[in-house]
Amino acid sequence: MPFIQINLGSGRTPEQKDQLIRAVSTAAAEAISVPETSVRVWVVEVPATEVLVGGVTLAERQAAKPAGPA
Repeated sequence: MPFIQINLGSGRTPEQKDQLIRAVSTAAAEAISVPETSVRVWVVEVPATEVLVGGVTLAERQAAKPAGPA
């Protein structure tokens, strides 16, 4: 029985996280030929201030993004 933990920077909607864990569950079951009922997937949200990529926190990246259309 596979256990899959996804560490994800905060900021995603519940719907996005649901779509992600469902897709990962299906892909894992298909890839290793097990029933999807045996696959365990969960998300651990990491605060945006605690994720650093290239010396810039996720919070800083999110703040620097231009706002989308109104």
